[in-house]
Amino acid sequence: MRTLVLFGGGIGILTLGIALTIESGLGASPFDALLVGLSEQVGLTVGSWEVLLALLMIGCNSLLSRRRPEFEGLLTAFITGIGIDLWLWLLRPLIDPGLWIGQLACFGAGLIVVGLGISLYLHAQFAPMPLDRLTLVLQTLTGLNLFVTRSGLYFIFLIAAFVVRGPIGLGTLLTVCLGGLILHTSMPLTGRALDRLQRQAKATDPPA
Repeated sequence: MRTLVLFGGGIGILTLGIALTIESGLGASPFDALLVGLSEQVGLTVGSWEVLLALLMIGCNSLLSRRRPEFEGLLTAFITGIGIDLWLWLLRPLIDPGLWIGQLACFGAGLIVVGLGISLYLHAQFAPMPLDRLTLVLQTLTGLNLFVTRSGLYFIFLIAAFVVRGPIGLGTLLTVCLGGLILHTSMPLTGRALDRLQRQAKATDPPA
């Protein structure tokens, strides 16, 4: 039950953050900018491209880690794609950041929410998304920390998003600079918070 709650809650929070960054108008994260660019230039929804690129990364992860393909990660990507499309549908009539200060606030909130959502669902240790698995695989292979590994991936996706004319802007550059740092910081923070909650739950359990 704990795993499902962390997984579902984390994905819900993550997709909300992604939708906020897209709706801010400052430019989405490099990966999300790539998804939006592909959607606008080629067709299909943003969520559909999430699934298609996930399939490609599953193959890359399998080759790099020399393990069987983690096709269960495709389920996570599918759920995430649905979540992104749903949040975008819900938020578009409600959010109009207008002035740059509103755009910056919307993007900043989304960036923090994304980091929180990723850290929560990764702690569930259940079918991580291929992009997050790729981050962990590269971290293991290179010996670098999450900040450097994630930032390097963001830079690669930034170039790809530029090629397909995705929504690149100030927010995209902020994600490259801060996205890895937020994830690197939020992982241990959420881990300690979850451990504290688990200890409190055990303390309040009636004796057998």
